[in-house]
Amino acid sequence: MPAWRKAGKLTIECVQCLVERVKLDIPTIVVDLRSVYEAKKGHIPGAVSIPITELSAAYEKFPKDKKAPIVLYSYDTKSAIQAFEIISVWGGFTHITVLEGGFEEWKKINGKIATGDMPNRIIWEPRPRPGEISIEEFKAIAERKPADKFILDVRDTEEAENGMLIGAKNIPTQDVPKRFVEIPKDKEIIVHCLTGVRAELAFHALKDAGYKTRFLNAIIKVDPTGRYEITKE
Repeated sequence: MPAWRKAGKLTIECVQCLVERVKLDIPTIVVDLRSVYEAKKGHIPGAVSIPITELSAAYEKFPKDKKAPIVLYSYDTKSAIQAFEIISVWGGFTHITVLEGGFEEWKKINGKIATGDMPNRIIWEPRPRPGEISIEEFKAIAERKPADKFILDVRDTEEAENGMLIGAKNIPTQDVPKRFVEIPKDKEIIVHCLTGVRAELAFHALKDAGYKTRFLNAIIKVDPTGRYEITKE
C-alpha cells in the first residue's frame, strides 16, 4: 500500500472506514468537492469546501505536509476520482483516498450531517496518535522479548505467512474482537501491521476491551527469517 500510494495510484475508502476514523478521533482532512451551495445544505461534519470546479487553482489551499491524510468526496465515487486525478498531477501527496459512494452513500448509512458555512482552506496540524509507541522502544521489545510484553501482528494471514517477528502472534485486525481469549490480559499488548493503520484500529478494540496496549505507527517489513526493517513514512 505505501508503494502504491507513493506511485500516485488511486485508493478508494469505504464510508464505514471514515466513520471509524471520526469515531476514534484519527486525524483526517475531509474535502467536500460539491458546489458551495450544495455543501452548505448538508455536508460531513468538519469537511472543508473546495468545489471541483475550483480545484485546479487550489494547490495553495492544501497542506504543505504531503503525508497528511485526505479523504475526497463528492456526489458519488466517479466525481471524486476526477478530483483525485487533478491532485495527482501536483505530485507528492501520498495519503489521499476517495470516499466510495460519496455523500449519497454517507446519507444511506445515516452518517451525521452538518449544515451552514464551511471553511474553504485546509488547516492541518499533525498530532501524535494516542497509544503510539516509538520505533526505538518497539525495536527493544522485539529484540529483548520482555515477559510482560506481547507482540500482536494484525496483518492478514497471507501477509504473516511471508514473515513474522519471532515470538509474535498473528490475529488479523477484523478477527481481534472475536479472539480476545487468545490475547493475555496480564501483559501489555504491542500491536503492529504493515503501516500502522490496521494496528491503530486493533489498538482501540483492545483498549475498549480493557487491555493495556500500544501500537506501532510506522512501516515494518519482516522477512521469512524474522528479520525486520522499520521506517517512518
